[in-house]
Amino acid sequence: MTLERRPAPAGAPTTLRPDSGELIACTVCDALHSVPEIPTGGRLRCARCGEVLLRSQRNAIDALIASALSMAILVVSAIFFPFLSVSASGLHSAASLLDTALTFKGGITAPLTIALMLVLVVVPLLRAAALVYAIAPLRLGRPLLPGARHAFHFASELRPWSMADIFIVGVAVALVKIGGMATVTFGPAFWMLVLVILIVILESTSLCEKTLWRTLELNDRS
Repeated sequence: MTLERRPAPAGAPTTLRPDSGELIACTVCDALHSVPEIPTGGRLRCARCGEVLLRSQRNAIDALIASALSMAILVVSAIFFPFLSVSASGLHSAASLLDTALTFKGGITAPLTIALMLVLVVVPLLRAAALVYAIAPLRLGRPLLPGARHAFHFASELRPWSMADIFIVGVAVALVKIGGMATVTFGPAFWMLVLVILIVILESTSLCEKTLWRTLELNDRS
């Protein structure tokens, strides 16, 4: 195992603690490594394939809580703010995300309303609540709440079902078809969902889920 050290502020605490005799397997080549103490700002790489095994992220917990709360606020706000405004032949109409979902409430399309509200509102809010429940005690320096690891696992399983990006792509395709017949203006709710997508992308690329799992496990034992 190779250790890569990155500069960190003087006196900054690490989110990981040494655990004598602890072993970790590389998720790429299955090589087994013993885990030494990880310095703040450092990362552990597999000695065989170079895959990053663990990262010591000083602000990982703060960043994850901030992203969860930000997504919750943006999603709730997007329900009530205008999503799209359409103007054609002197007529103007604006619809919120809730109005858009309720468009399908009648007849055979009624399940679409439920599905739309689930993937755009319910799932992101459940995921945010599960993340905060699981890791907020770590930020406050308190013992984990009962079922914290299950809550974190639940939040990880929900991530693929937060489909704001799929919805935005679908809206874009629809706008291509009606663009020649009407003037369409994006409302605040549209940009809020775009921000939610960017937050999810940033979270998945910048945070090490394995590190957070290890942090939860170490604190669950203590």
